[in-house]
Amino acid sequence: MATGRPVSLLKKGIDDLKETWPEEPDRFLEQHVDPFLLWCVSRNASDITFQTSRSVYNEIYGTLYPATYRSIDGADMAAIITRIYGAEALAILAGGKDIDMSYEIMTDRFTRTRFRVNITAILASGRDGIQITMRVLPQEPPTMLQLGVEEEIIKNWRPRQGLVLVTGPTGSGKSTLLAAGIRMLVESLHGCGKLLTYEAPIEFTYDTVISRRSLVAQSEIPRHLPNFAAGVRNALRRKPEIILVGESRDRETIAASIEAGQTGHLVYSTVHTTGVAATVRRMVSTFEPAERSERAYSLMETMRLIITQTLVPKIGGGRQALREYMVFDEEVRERMLSLPFDRWPAELMKLVPERGKTMERSAREAYEAGIIDKRYYLLYAQGTRAQEAAMRGDANGGGGADDEAAGAQKG
Repeated sequence: MATGRPVSLLKKGIDDLKETWPEEPDRFLEQHVDPFLLWCVSRNASDITFQTSRSVYNEIYGTLYPATYRSIDGADMAAIITRIYGAEALAILAGGKDIDMSYEIMTDRFTRTRFRVNITAILASGRDGIQITMRVLPQEPPTMLQLGVEEEIIKNWRPRQGLVLVTGPTGSGKSTLLAAGIRMLVESLHGCGKLLTYEAPIEFTYDTVISRRSLVAQSEIPRHLPNFAAGVRNALRRKPEIILVGESRDRETIAASIEAGQTGHLVYSTVHTTGVAATVRRMVSTFEPAERSERAYSLMETMRLIITQTLVPKIGGGRQALREYMVFDEEVRERMLSLPFDRWPAELMKLVPERGKTMERSAREAYEAGIIDKRYYLLYAQGTRAQEAAMRGDANGGGGADDEAAGAQKG
């Protein structure tokens, strides 16, 4: 707790900095959930956490504050989870699965508040319990200008066809950057035509982004379709110009995305990797050795842009996006296609400083501008050098892609 005082010493409804919910009931029922969530949003909460045997907590500007005076017990949690997901949620959690979804509150026909939700079973006070984490989503996607996206990325964001990848670790703002890019396409002078998205869950909607020449249809995985690979196959039957695949995390999805890019579509997706070279290596390594060469060259033929993003604390509060990126123009693709695919990662480590922007350079620019602390610059500088050494080792006979693929198959 931010105040350092035990909960028992809190006066009901008040803490040093933030009030708890003035209308807190003696027992949470389903009808209390939406008013409570709207109150949390009004307090500028970015995240709301329900946890068995604890007070509800709001995260406000990076600090946790209690939002209820009373701890949430099993009966409260059952009502809350039923309201948010439905009666079958408890059975899903008991089966050893977590739940990812979105939740929406319509305050009137024109206004809605949306949340990204994760529900996970935990151990609480020695018994099975639940934690619900709810991220408050903006009413509309941000713009590229608001995110401070580099001009070169903006200029190359919409190739005629092929694959554009946004990569980074969990919580690095990949979905936000993608949403800003999609908004830019929708708002462009001539629109973007028919755009289909497949997301798990849907975080940003484009209802408030007006364009007479754009048509956006969003499908949620697994609510509307079973998986991302099925989403890409579905898209190919609907004649879109642009396809957004929320995450390329398995062989089937990556293969389907490559096929869509080869057949004249523009495909956007995310990958949980860090760095341009590491992204190519990871995607190639998902395929079986017998088909790896063919798939690798198909991947390189469709690749147009890779952006890696991470968020670091800013001096004075907030977070700064650092980005590594490279445009795969025709010259770069021809250069890569002339090499054996197992040499691509090492070659890309040389190309990114020449033809794009490294994470080290992005961190250095932010440090020299007084935006981030020196230790974060040094952290990313050391990380870039370590990655270069690893890629050189693979190029000199390490067989990194094969080893990584073997490890993934064992996992």
